[in-house]
Amino acid sequence: MTSQASKPVGPPRALHLAAALLTVLAAPAFFVAELPWLGFGLLVAGLGFAWGADRVAGVPIRPPRAALATGGSAAAPSLTRDLSLVALGLVIIRTIPLAAELDNLAMLRFTLALGGAVLVPYLVSRFLYRDRATGFPWLGEREAGQPRRKWGALHWGWLGGVLVLGWLILPYYFISSGVYANWPEVDTPDLIARLFVGVGAVGIWDELFFICTVFAVMLRHFPTWIADALQAVVFVAFLWELGYRAWGPALTIPFALVQGFIFLRTRSLGYVVTVHLLFDAVVFAVLVHAHNPALFNVFPTAP
Repeated sequence: MTSQASKPVGPPRALHLAAALLTVLAAPAFFVAELPWLGFGLLVAGLGFAWGADRVAGVPIRPPRAALATGGSAAAPSLTRDLSLVALGLVIIRTIPLAAELDNLAMLRFTLALGGAVLVPYLVSRFLYRDRATGFPWLGEREAGQPRRKWGALHWGWLGGVLVLGWLILPYYFISSGVYANWPEVDTPDLIARLFVGVGAVGIWDELFFICTVFAVMLRHFPTWIADALQAVVFVAFLWELGYRAWGPALTIPFALVQGFIFLRTRSLGYVVTVHLLFDAVVFAVLVHAHNPALFNVFPTAP
C-alpha cells in the first residue's frame, strides 16, 4: 500500500458502493456459480457505475497530465481506474480452471495466470495510470521519521494461535466434510512435494492479490470495514472453486476479514504472509494425512 491508499473521510456514496459491490460480485459469479457471462456482465456494470460515480464526483478518469509528467498524482483517486485493476485481475484468473492439480502443465497454468493477476494490475497502475494504487510492503510501511514497526509479543502470540487453531479445526473440516478429495491424492514423495509447493505458493499469492491489490484499492474509497468485507467476497469465492467447499466459508470468511485487519494494523505484507503460510502448513499436513492416514497422524480432531 502507498500514500495514495488512504481512507476517505465520511460515509461512502451509494453510487461508489454499488460500483464496488457489482465488481466484487463477479468473483462468486466466476468461481462459485461458474457463470462467466454473469461475471463479465457484473464487471461491465461495476465499471459503468464507477464511471458515473467519477463523473458525479468530478474525478478525472484519465490520469492528469501532471501525473504522467511526474510519475504520480495528488488528485483524488479514480474509482473507475481502481476497479479496473480488480476487474483485470479477475478476468486473468478466470482464464484457467482452478481445480487443484499437480501435473507440470497445471502448475505452469497456475503460475502464469495467478502471477499475471497480480503483476498486470500492478504494472498498469504503476506505469499507465501513474497512481501506484497497489504495492507490496514486505517489511511494513515506514512512517515519516519513524523506524519500521517490529513484531511484538502479540504478533508472535498470534502466529502460535494460528497453528493451534488450524491443528484443532482443519482436520475435522477437511475429513468430515470430504472436501479433502477436492485435492489430488498424494501417495508418492514427488506428489507430496508438489502439494507442499503448490499450497504454499497459492497462499503467498492470496495475500498479494486479495490484500495488496483488492483491499488496497478498496481502502482508497471506503472505510476499513467496507473495504475488508469487499475483499473477503473475492477471497472466499476464489477459495470455494479451489476446493474449500461444504461449510468452508464458515472458516474462510473470518480468516479473510482477520487478514485484512492484521494488514491494516501492521502494514506488513511479510507478517500476513507468515500467518497464511503457517495456516497452509497445517492444510498441507491435513491433506497428506487424509490421503495417507499413517502420515502426520497427530490430529486429535480427525474423524
